[in-house]
Amino acid sequence: MHRASIDLNADLGEGFGPWSLTNDSGLMSVITSANMACGFHAGDPNHMAEVCRLALANGVSLGAHPGYDDKPYFGRRALAMPLADLTRMVAYQIGAAQAVAALAGTRIRYVKVHGALSNQSAENPDMAGAIAAAIKGVDASLVWLVISGSAHLEAAHKAELIHRQEAFIDRAYAPNGQLAPRSQPGSVHSDIDTMLEQVEQIVTTGTVTAIDGSELPLEADSLCLHGDGAGALITAQRVRQHIESLGFEVNAFC
Repeated sequence: MHRASIDLNADLGEGFGPWSLTNDSGLMSVITSANMACGFHAGDPNHMAEVCRLALANGVSLGAHPGYDDKPYFGRRALAMPLADLTRMVAYQIGAAQAVAALAGTRIRYVKVHGALSNQSAENPDMAGAIAAAIKGVDASLVWLVISGSAHLEAAHKAELIHRQEAFIDRAYAPNGQLAPRSQPGSVHSDIDTMLEQVEQIVTTGTVTAIDGSELPLEADSLCLHGDGAGALITAQRVRQHIESLGFEVNAFC
């Protein structure tokens, strides 16, 4: 697999009122794309405005990061809703992100879905189609950052949306190519050496080793680091240094 560069993204603005789970100012100096919480799983207008300010100041590409309206579980609890409601929920959050970004003098360039909504729709073509309808209905020029090889990819093709694929630095993969459930032991990598090995495998070979030891093809234009993880800034710095040591540039995908 030959590539010259890769994007490094992180979930930011994941706070509410006086609380914050992410080191937004620190991570903005390392990443190239920022997935901004839109007020449902986390975030509020003030946190969003600060993410926009930091992204603009650091030359970081800004994306909307919509999720379930479920702050107590941080958007990581699988919920059920009619597809029309799902489309409106995602569209509402994209619109909020666009408004706050415009007020800050910048703009939203892409959409990346959060947490349980992302994981469910990655395996459910109907849900993926509902998300595609939201993106296309609000702004068809937005790029959809999809989970590599998932139902998102097919939905993006059907909706004729611009899209890029992402892989995860700190998450293990199931044998079916999707993320291993967080309830499964070993699903979240905490060891930096394990993360760096996974990064190197993805960018140099286009594959990833699943949690059962099998090797899977994995196409990625962007690598995701969860900004709410312990030591996220140090991890991001180490990951970027390692990518660059392999001869790759770290650039935004859009």
